[in-house]
Amino acid sequence: MNLLTIQDLSVGYDSVAVVEGLNFSVDEGDYLCIVGENGSGKTTLMKTLLHLQEPLRGQILTGGGLKKNEIGYLPQQTIVQKDFPASVREIVLSGCQGRCGLRPFYNKEEKKLADKNMERMGITPLKNRCYRDLSGGQQQRVLLARALCATQKILLLDEPVSGLDPKVTSEMYSLIEGLNREGITIIMISHDIASSVRYASHILHIGDTVFYGTRDAYLKSDIGRFFLAQQKGGEA
Repeated sequence: MNLLTIQDLSVGYDSVAVVEGLNFSVDEGDYLCIVGENGSGKTTLMKTLLHLQEPLRGQILTGGGLKKNEIGYLPQQTIVQKDFPASVREIVLSGCQGRCGLRPFYNKEEKKLADKNMERMGITPLKNRCYRDLSGGQQQRVLLARALCATQKILLLDEPVSGLDPKVTSEMYSLIEGLNREGITIIMISHDIASSVRYASHILHIGDTVFYGTRDAYLKSDIGRFFLAQQKGGEA
C-alpha cells in the first residue's frame, strides 16, 4: 500500500531550490535511505516531507489513511536538546502529544503506549533517569521510543547514528531494522552509503545527479558504484 507519493517536488529556502524535480513513492514496509553529499538538501527534503516547511513546487500526496500527525520523527540532535533536563519517561510520553488533541494531560492508553515503546527500545530501567545524564546511544533510544509514540506506520530519521561509536551504531541499525521487519516504514537520512545499501530496500540519492530505485539497482548504477568507491577510499 502506498503511503507517500512525491510528484515533481522542488525544495529549498527563500525561493531558491536546493533539489528540483523529485519523483518517487514510498510503500508500506519500505526502508528508504536518502543519501548524498553534505549540502545536497537531504534535511531540507525531510522537513518538507514532514510539512515543517512548504515545497517550492510539486506535491506530496499521502495514502493508506496516513495523517500528518501520524508520522514519527527523529531529528538530528542539537547540543541544547542533548542537555534537556527532563526524565526519560516524560520525553517518551511527549511523543503522544499529537494524540491528545485539546486535552492537557495524557490518558491511560497513552501512558501504556509510552511504557510499551520504552520496553521495545530496552530503556524501561532508565525511565526515571534524567535525559541529559544518558549516553548518546541511550538518548537516541529514548528519542526513537518517543517517535514510536507518534506512529504505527512510518518513521522519518535524520542521521540517527551520528556521533555514536561503532558498537552503538550497529545496535541502532539493528533496532531500526527490527522495527522495519515489524512493519514500520522507514525513511532515513544517512551519510553512510555503505550501511544504507546493507539495510535499505530503496535508495534516493540527491545532488547534482538524482537516483531513485531499489538497493540492487543502485549498486549497479554508475552513481552508486562511484560514491561507494569514493566512501571506501576515504575510509582507507
